[in-house]
Amino acid sequence: MPLRHARHALLLAILCAAAAQAVEIDGRIDPAEWEGATHVVDFRKVQPLTGEPGSLPTEAWVLATPEGLAIAFRNTQPPEVPRTRQKVRRDFDEQVDRVNAFIDFDGDGRTGYAFTVSSTGGIADEIITNETQFSSDWDGQWRHAVGEDEAGWSVELLVPWHTAPMREGSGGERTLKVFLARVVGSTGERMAWPVASFERSRFLSDFAPLTVPLYDQSLLAVTPYVSGLYDKVGGSGEGNAGVDVFWKPNGRFQLSATVNPDFGQVESDDLVVNFSATETFVSDKRPFFTENQGIFEYTTPSDFSQLLYTRRIGGPSDDGSGASDISAALKLNGSFGGMKYGLFSADEAGAAGRSFHALRLVRDFETQNLGMMLTRVERPFLDREATVFGVDHNWRPTPRWNLRSRVFGSRIDQDGERSSDLGATLWADYEMDRGWRQQWIAMHFGNDLEINDAGYLSRASTNYLHWQVSRRFTDLPEASRYASTDWRWRVSSSHNNHGQKLNDQFRMSRQGQLRNGSDEYAQVNINGAGISDMLLRGNGIVRLPANFNAYYEYSRPRKGRWGHNVEAEVFGGGLAGNDRLGSALYYGATYFINDAFSVNAGAAFVRRPDWLIWQGPATGDLVGAFDGREAKLLAGLDWTIDPRQELRVKLQAIGIDASVRNAWRFDPAGNALAAADVVEDFSVRNLAFQIRYRYELAPLSYLYVVYARGGFDRRAIADGVDEALVDSFDLRDDEQLMVKLSYRFEL
Repeated sequence: MPLRHARHALLLAILCAAAAQAVEIDGRIDPAEWEGATHVVDFRKVQPLTGEPGSLPTEAWVLATPEGLAIAFRNTQPPEVPRTRQKVRRDFDEQVDRVNAFIDFDGDGRTGYAFTVSSTGGIADEIITNETQFSSDWDGQWRHAVGEDEAGWSVELLVPWHTAPMREGSGGERTLKVFLARVVGSTGERMAWPVASFERSRFLSDFAPLTVPLYDQSLLAVTPYVSGLYDKVGGSGEGNAGVDVFWKPNGRFQLSATVNPDFGQVESDDLVVNFSATETFVSDKRPFFTENQGIFEYTTPSDFSQLLYTRRIGGPSDDGSGASDISAALKLNGSFGGMKYGLFSADEAGAAGRSFHALRLVRDFETQNLGMMLTRVERPFLDREATVFGVDHNWRPTPRWNLRSRVFGSRIDQDGERSSDLGATLWADYEMDRGWRQQWIAMHFGNDLEINDAGYLSRASTNYLHWQVSRRFTDLPEASRYASTDWRWRVSSSHNNHGQKLNDQFRMSRQGQLRNGSDEYAQVNINGAGISDMLLRGNGIVRLPANFNAYYEYSRPRKGRWGHNVEAEVFGGGLAGNDRLGSALYYGATYFINDAFSVNAGAAFVRRPDWLIWQGPATGDLVGAFDGREAKLLAGLDWTIDPRQELRVKLQAIGIDASVRNAWRFDPAGNALAAADVVEDFSVRNLAFQIRYRYELAPLSYLYVVYARGGFDRRAIADGVDEALVDSFDLRDDEQLMVKLSYRFEL
């Protein structure tokens, strides 16, 4: 570079840095502060996905500063367009006025970070992987401010460079990708720049490239905690202490570590009573396991499947003594050259403790990326070692095509014996004209494929194919109550790896976005006859007749003081097929006492007239067919006391009543044979109640006070679903009061 050009570049960098340092995140957009920023005014509709100019003027500014990437929005909103005043808690999903800033720091379409600010100052942050897969479990540290006047409202936010590991730039610059959006709460309209949408198969890779000066930022954060728990049932208490460490010396390396972590119930999982052979998937909200976890994303089209499922760590111990304690865990993220890597390790305490390890490597190219992942779990109590290795490839050969392929295998060594098998998936999406799309998915999982020591797979022994055609309608007349509709038609076939048909299916679904901001979804499945090879847990197969199910959901955001949600389903199933139809109905409502205080309640009722439940290992292939009824009550309140304090109450109660109709055993072909075995009626009661107060002492530093009570009870009597639900409130297997204090020190 000639000397004069170098001097000009240096002078420009100094001037930009000086201007950037003057940006104050206060919600008031000062033109002098944002001089030199990238200015965006071409916001277009992406929900509905028309690409037309947005209905309300919106402007945004993006400016790289030494402290981070600064972004500002100016949202014009005249009085005739109602403004939502609702206060929302962190990671909200309510339909309110808000802006989104999505950033792919490496610009490779691999991992994105989403930052959302509502017009009332509420925030949400998410990680985006696999093009369109969002996870709100992660909480980052970033600054924001909101300002308002008669003509509209403004947002300023600053995302520090230490938010994510980033590859090294070149020539003093870094090219990242961004997506900026605004949502009008009263209508649900989303306008954005560029025209990209998570309703398409490609989202992350369609962000707009932006070249900025290369800034680097280091951070050392230490977060010690202390907690105390009093068990009111056992009459005993205990204390605990530990520490989390986060160290980022530069943009290319990041370390997270935790010693004696406390994962007390400051978050409560939803109640699920599951009698099926398929494990219930539960997301992970524990901070260490969500911090920059995107590098370890390795999923397949099978529901929730992944090679590293962090809820395994600290889960039920191998000796059956309850939840395992985690001694320590370590995670490294970084890059060298064009390669990104992740290292993960966690150890559980005690003789039954397990050791979990994972290695992830990813190499990105212009239109594709290639990765590998290795996981290993050592389970000494079971004399078991499990190793899984996978290779993944994402390819975008043209703007219309998106192809994702996975090949992975498992090797299990237990009690001196070894087993191994393979799995492979292919997922292809093709975007056509006038809203038409096609999708093909193929999956193969071998009989002996086992990834659930560290990962999650609902079932092995699968060969699955589907073809789907979709069309999105966005040019609806103004008189239509819908802003857009999306129709999908799918045919699929599934066999196990022994050549037995599980089922064929035809699915038709319709997604509707209404002009008043409401959402609607309807789906019909027609299922061919097939077999179940999981119901008997390895004791044979069950031949099932054809059946169907139809589902409908309607969600209306807050209008005035009320918000509503309705779900309804009619379904066949069991050995009766469509001769005995079951049904399910849910209604939930939220009443807003004011913008900061709301109460909610909901009730669900399910009738399963031919509910097949396996009777346990000692009975072999014995199955009871029950007339089952389930009632579920949900209630709670949310109070945003002020920007730092919130109070949440959450109640869930379940009552189940099941009267036996028949007892069945099965011949080798899976045909049902009436059995003389005695199968008993039963009822279930389940309760979870939590009161949680949270005070934010400083960013990512909290005081929690949590009271929780719950229990589970199963009885060999069917005494009515209403009585089971009422009796659930008497359960008191657990009753605890917990106080936890954590404070983040940045050094």
